Amino acid sequence: MEVLETGIKGLVQIIPNIHIDHRGWFQEIYKASVFHKIGEGTLFIQDNISFSKRGILRGLHLQTSPAGQAKLVTVLSGKVLDVVVDLRRGSETFGKTFQLELDGGSKNMLYVPEGFAHGFSAIEDSIFLYKCSREYNPANETGIIWNDEDLSIDWKNHNPILSDKDGALPTLNDLLRKSVISSL
Repeated sequence: MEVLETGIKGLVQIIPNIHIDHRGWFQEIYKASVFHKIGEGTLFIQDNISFSKRGILRGLHLQTSPAGQAKLVTVLSGKVLDVVVDLRRGSETFGKTFQLELDGGSKNMLYVPEGFAHGFSAIEDSIFLYKCSREYNPANETGIIWNDEDLSIDWKNHNPILSDKDGALPTLNDLLRKSVISSL
């Protein structure tokens, strides 16, 4: 397993070892003894899988304290543009975005620490897997609108298909004014 730094503390890309032979392939997605070194002791307690058709954009989602989630994300099939925003108060990279193509061919993964907004845009029909460090809690759910002008994220998709909820998310500045993320 290779761990690649992203320039944002704690946020790392993981390139797994893939074992290929005449029968197919094998990959470990998560192994606690190995991951403990990467995720600073993060334990995952909920796994989610979603299917998104090409053109779907999901996010940017965030759960606030005390229900904040670290995530380990990957694509089982297809390809997405994965995007995160650092919302950790006091972080040197607060408000900085990072994006990475995740695809079922390379099987790369991204570890997203607690305190980041997260979303993705399906470049192809995709099956997306994410492990979460806490259970989903709708009372602590918020997010940032995908096209926040201050973040200037190039989603490579200028006319995405959104849920009504994602289309109504506030800007980062609106969240800051409401002090919604002050506890991260």
